[in-house]
Amino acid sequence: MARRVLKSKRRRVSPLRRFALALYGIIVALSAVIVVGYAAFRMMAKPPELAQPTAPAVSAAPGASSVPEEPQLQRKEYTYTFLLLANDQSSGNTDTMMVATYDTVQQQVGLVSIPRDTMINGVRDSDGYHFYKLNSMYAMNGIDALKEEITKILGIPIDFYVKVDTKGFVDLVDAVGGIYFDVPIRMSYDDPTQDLHIHFDPGMQYLNGTDALKVARCRKNSDGPGSYPNNVYDAYSNSDIGRTETQRNLLITVLQAALGQPLKLPTYYEIFLENVKTDLTLSDLAFFAESALSLDFSTGLSTAVLPGDGSVTYHGWEWCYELYPDQVLEIVNTQGLNPYTTDITADMLDIAQT
Repeated sequence: MARRVLKSKRRRVSPLRRFALALYGIIVALSAVIVVGYAAFRMMAKPPELAQPTAPAVSAAPGASSVPEEPQLQRKEYTYTFLLLANDQSSGNTDTMMVATYDTVQQQVGLVSIPRDTMINGVRDSDGYHFYKLNSMYAMNGIDALKEEITKILGIPIDFYVKVDTKGFVDLVDAVGGIYFDVPIRMSYDDPTQDLHIHFDPGMQYLNGTDALKVARCRKNSDGPGSYPNNVYDAYSNSDIGRTETQRNLLITVLQAALGQPLKLPTYYEIFLENVKTDLTLSDLAFFAESALSLDFSTGLSTAVLPGDGSVTYHGWEWCYELYPDQVLEIVNTQGLNPYTTDITADMLDIAQT
């Protein structure tokens, strides 16, 4: 009798299982790409080298060596300064300005907000037009002129700048998955000319990128008596200084969220490429990103707003913010901004006064 050959039946895989297996393979592949990209990004890290400042020498008697006019300034090792900027969406002026000093050895950061209406004696190079608010300097004369002006105000060099456009800020907040933020005041603003509508109650709440940008932009409410624009008034009791503090706290919150997800460093870099103007190189970015992973924001961060009077009229320009030089000097030397091994002195500051 012929023997019957039994053929085993292949187990049929359901479409759902095939999809799950394919999805798992994609996730594994993507994870590998992310890990490899993160490792490659960190391998690029290299600390920037900065030239040490020199002090001028005075002439000495014939045959004698020259003698320094004053002790030479010495930079702290691996300590860097940054100018952080964001433009006003309508005017092109620098609506947000902060200076940060990062001591990568001691893991200390000093971060100061500079009010946008800070009073200066500015001149547009092309036609000699005079302007008297710091936020006009970038639009008038460019980034180098703005860095130089801030150096005059604070007495410290600006090593690097980072200028973020609004899309980059929104993309970064969304990349970290949004943030939880304590909105400090009630915000109720409607501007039909910009199709801008900002409505938030005070308190802790989740913000996506678009929401965070609205919170950062708000400085007026428009629910006063009458109709727009006559119903507009200051949202903060301390005017634009309050918004400056909110912007700084938003930045810190976003940075904490970003550094808490280091595997997304390549994603952050892509956002930088598309939305940020900076003189930082890729190796610079990798170095600072890797260094910042060890930063404890609760103990390693000092923040401040430059003190002054925001009600000054100067050469016909109203609501200029006149800085208090003595208090500015104290902040520079005590809040982690000074990149030198010795204190900044009063003669190193050049602050416009009425």
